Amino acid sequence: MMEHILIVDDEEMIRDLLSSALAQEEYVCHQASNVDEAFVILGEQPVDLVISDIMMPGRSGVELLRDLKKIDPDIAVLMITGLSDMNTAMECVHLGADDYITKPFGINRVVLTVKNLIERRCLAIEKKNYQVSLEFKVMEQTSQIRKTMNELSSAYDNTLAALVKALDAREKEVGSHSERVMNFASFLGAKLGMAGKELQDLAKGALLHDIGKIGISDNILLKAGPLDNIEWVEMRRHPQVGYAILSEIDFLKMPAQIILTHHERFDGTGYPNQLKGEQIPIGSRIFAIVDTLDAMTSDRPYRKALPFDRATAEIFKYRGSQFDPIIADLFLSIPRKHWEECAGKRFI
Repeated sequence: MMEHILIVDDEEMIRDLLSSALAQEEYVCHQASNVDEAFVILGEQPVDLVISDIMMPGRSGVELLRDLKKIDPDIAVLMITGLSDMNTAMECVHLGADDYITKPFGINRVVLTVKNLIERRCLAIEKKNYQVSLEFKVMEQTSQIRKTMNELSSAYDNTLAALVKALDAREKEVGSHSERVMNFASFLGAKLGMAGKELQDLAKGALLHDIGKIGISDNILLKAGPLDNIEWVEMRRHPQVGYAILSEIDFLKMPAQIILTHHERFDGTGYPNQLKGEQIPIGSRIFAIVDTLDAMTSDRPYRKALPFDRATAEIFKYRGSQFDPIIADLFLSIPRKHWEECAGKRFI
């Protein structure tokens, strides 16, 4: 599809020069000699990029930019300014202009800048559309999960276990990571004196801790290499997505709190809310330790399982920073064979 460019300048020679050069690059060009003419064209024709002089008789390019961004925030805008008017050019950037060029300008520089701005705009629109599509899919999936879970009665435990196995399989987990951490958490919670519904809520929270990853795209979740900053922001949404899915289901309100806070750290450097110490629910403080145990002693796509002693050394090293020191000390006091019984396997 050919992009449409609107050139706004009171000098016909400049309009014709830019139109001729950009037409050779297969852009469709429209011309306006002032701001009022520009808005007439914008009302009749979708435009991808506007090139506007700043200083024109009547309404200025600054006014055009200000009104244009109110109407279409996604439109790309390139301002043309004289060397003596750099302060106004910078004001335009603050108002939303994507770039500016100074007179006298080289036509090749203008063409290159236009290409870059058009490409940037296309990428921004693609990203925006992807995000809208992703959010819509999450809403659809969330609605379906809520409906399904609210209809569960005596069979809901088996249904939840099956859902978690599907999520583990999506991430190519060896065995069932979620079931193992549920067993570990239940065992450690009982050692801390938890019982009844409190212990059941802990088990469900551990089992469902990664349910929010249903809202993370495969491109991010299954990426072979390291995530970039934008992808990490998306990945770190999964506790909140999981909480949003489960918090409105009556029998999962308490497990949802564990899901929301399972990546918080004892020293307050975790996410999403940087909770510290006993601000973090005890279920999440228990989970942090047993999740580390399972992550380190299980095979991963990028490495084989590590020895049990490496996991205990890690938990000892970060007691008081990542982990609740009291719970960590209790964990470390429990013989290895009990953890192997919970895991259903022998550690290295």
